Amino acid sequence: MLTAKEIRESFKEFFRSKGHHIVPSAPMVIKDDPTLMFTNAGMNQFKDIILGNKAAKYQRVADSQKCLRVSGKHNDLEEVGMDTYHHTMFEMLGNWSFGDYFKQEAIDWAWEYLVDVLKLDPARLYATVFEGAPDEGLSRDDEAAGYWEKHLPASHIINGNKHDNFWEMGDTGPCGPCSEIHIDLRSDEERAQTDGASLVNKDNPLVIEIWNLVFMQFNRKADGSLESLPAKVIDTGMGFERLCMALQGKKSNYDTDVFTPLISRIAQLSGKEYGKDVKVDVAMRVIADHVRTIAFSIADSQLPGNAKAGYVIRRILRRAVRYAYTFLDQKQAFMYKLVNTLIDSMGEAYPEIAAQRELIMKVIKEEEDSFLRTLDKGIAILDEAIKNARKQGKNEISGKEAFVLYDTYGFPLDLTELILKENGMTLDKKEFDVEMEAQKTRARNAAAVEATDWVTVSEGETEFVGYDVSSAPTRILRYRKVTQKNKEFYQIVLSTTPFYAEMGGQVGDSGWLESADEKIEIYDTKRENGQAVHLSKKLPANVEAEFTARINEANRRATECNHTATHLLHAALREVLGSHVEQKGSYVSPGMLRFDFSHFQKVTPEELRKAERIANANVRKAIALDEHRHMPIAEALEMGAMALFGEKYGEEVRVVRYGDSVELCGGTHVPNTGNIGMIRIISESSIAAGIRRIEAVTGEVAEDMIDQLSDNMREVGELLHNAPDVLQALRKSIEENAELRKQAEEYFQERIRNLTADAIAKAETVNDIRLVSITGVRMPDVVKGIAFGVRQQSPEKTAFIAATVDMGGKPLLTVAFTDDLVKEGLNASAIVREAAKAIKGGGGGQPGFAQAGGKDKDGIAQAFQAMHQAICK
Repeated sequence: MLTAKEIRESFKEFFRSKGHHIVPSAPMVIKDDPTLMFTNAGMNQFKDIILGNKAAKYQRVADSQKCLRVSGKHNDLEEVGMDTYHHTMFEMLGNWSFGDYFKQEAIDWAWEYLVDVLKLDPARLYATVFEGAPDEGLSRDDEAAGYWEKHLPASHIINGNKHDNFWEMGDTGPCGPCSEIHIDLRSDEERAQTDGASLVNKDNPLVIEIWNLVFMQFNRKADGSLESLPAKVIDTGMGFERLCMALQGKKSNYDTDVFTPLISRIAQLSGKEYGKDVKVDVAMRVIADHVRTIAFSIADSQLPGNAKAGYVIRRILRRAVRYAYTFLDQKQAFMYKLVNTLIDSMGEAYPEIAAQRELIMKVIKEEEDSFLRTLDKGIAILDEAIKNARKQGKNEISGKEAFVLYDTYGFPLDLTELILKENGMTLDKKEFDVEMEAQKTRARNAAAVEATDWVTVSEGETEFVGYDVSSAPTRILRYRKVTQKNKEFYQIVLSTTPFYAEMGGQVGDSGWLESADEKIEIYDTKRENGQAVHLSKKLPANVEAEFTARINEANRRATECNHTATHLLHAALREVLGSHVEQKGSYVSPGMLRFDFSHFQKVTPEELRKAERIANANVRKAIALDEHRHMPIAEALEMGAMALFGEKYGEEVRVVRYGDSVELCGGTHVPNTGNIGMIRIISESSIAAGIRRIEAVTGEVAEDMIDQLSDNMREVGELLHNAPDVLQALRKSIEENAELRKQAEEYFQERIRNLTADAIAKAETVNDIRLVSITGVRMPDVVKGIAFGVRQQSPEKTAFIAATVDMGGKPLLTVAFTDDLVKEGLNASAIVREAAKAIKGGGGGQPGFAQAGGKDKDGIAQAFQAMHQAICK
């Protein structure tokens, strides 16, 4: 029996023998295509070639492509693990021809590989061909059918409709008929009862499609019409997991060696057995499937997050954690332990997961730990809600309860619905939606803004000149008054402005609007509906005057230093920590910079120092700004600029380059890195699982910080009598202080022992009880020490009372009893509370020891008498 590794390699070797160039799998996470988050088909990486935007380097190509699908006709996330063949991540074996061979070779080679090489039973194979679409002038694909007739009987060649057998990339673009290959994996008895042809494309789990041969021969135009492609394309895709199932004689993808090592490891770690309990089996399948998706996504630099692709991965991970928690009794991080098993199975074919083993394991564990805390709390709350609903005879949970789970505890709504479904309960989704909308309304009201209509002074659009100048002649185009949080201000739109409007993490500029008669302060600049609005607390007296718009140049320069520093630090962190480091957010102001980036663990002081030194080395090199304002994005990417997924880029972009640091950026920057002066990292922290944050300062702020540190060191030196080696002197002082504290503690304890012995020696005997008492000015710690010393040195039939005043004049009452007296019914807490009334105070404690404080030291004698009488009565 062929193993999964052998099957994958045999496919590549077969098509290599047919003149195909074997290419590596493209990343599963797509970073440079705004239309897709994940590679969901083998053709994704060849889209530019298929569309004719890029020439094919090789006319024949084959590969094994990792894909991810979590939605759509056959890939709903909630179905994964429930059956034997749904997956999130899967591998697609494919071969392509770009203007070379076409239908005959594609069909003949598919047959040769399946039957002659892999030895599949030809009697179990079926092929579908496009039946035609008369409304589009498309006839049956008799050409493909004719090629199939060389290999299959007519009864095994089945007509397929446009939905199943006509492949289209989108509403427009390359398209064409396709021919699917199906295999019947049922038993001989079942096949004898029901013809396999009748089950093709009928969702039978054992009569399944394993290979789709797409013949791209048309181009769909905008008006819906079709025209022939000048260069025809073959695009095939075979489900690797399904092929393994067929070749290994299994009835489930999860029973193949693609998954069995993972399931065996899950069983070993959980102490559960696969195949004995349906719910346990589902949980194991879910985890085995999901850990592959999560690991490969992380390897492709997509960490779990709260938005877009990151949210998809976090949702998949949390679904797996939930199943491990509920059905496998895994209350601690668990899935990260499967990564080594996964790498053993797939690391040879996909070396990127082996290369990033540590990163993958650390990210998964951190996410598991985080969600388990949420899950534990959320499930307990939900279980209680289910129990209360059942007591009331209900089978529905209110939307308000679900919303509290969602809003307060971060418990996913779909997880709530899944748990309710498993318990035979439902959710009042309408009420949940009402609560969600109410929250949004509250948020809108909190940020409510009242604004007058825009007053137009003159027509025109704003021109930004802030990259080149710090002041410019201008006029007011329009303005309006705004009221927000009981504060009034004005928004002013200028014809020409050097003011940078807040965007991309960089704060807006401040400055002045000057005319011949007055000077108006602009305290901030925002971007609203695509235009820069300048915020001022007052309007110019003459809004039609000629003005000079002048930014606060000192603030701008400081901001530019910090913004350029983020670029240098980004490059330095990638060099020190690895290429997985990617910007996740930033904040740039005159006073500091904040930079968020993906990384799996705390950055060590040594790593921070190394990154800081690399960045500062580039500061000292005085690298001039290499700026490209209107560069086609393709050229920018060729130049080395990194396009971050989720960012919106136009056809033309601005590239900011300082040596090896090349970024797409619209912010303002220093003309030369030497202007920064110095970069100092002041903190590093975690803000989310897998996301770190550094804060840093530059320029004069960095100088001020160093000055302060120098002043502090000088003062420390003076305190240490200007010792030549301050650190050594400080260590010596600390050691001497520790020794003195030790000696003082020993003296203190010896003093307590002496006072205890003295107090016991002066004790009176009342009612067969040894009564030890002290009064006077005492330190509270001394009194407590004597009380416990008395209990230790006189462990039977002994009572202790103290009415003392501390150095600050605060009265303190203390009562203690040996255990035998407590058993007889004496209660120190009750006695001290009653006596504390005399000093206008209160307190308490345990039956064997209690204390009370008060405000009136003049009542100390009365309080002592009350305690004495309570014991001697």
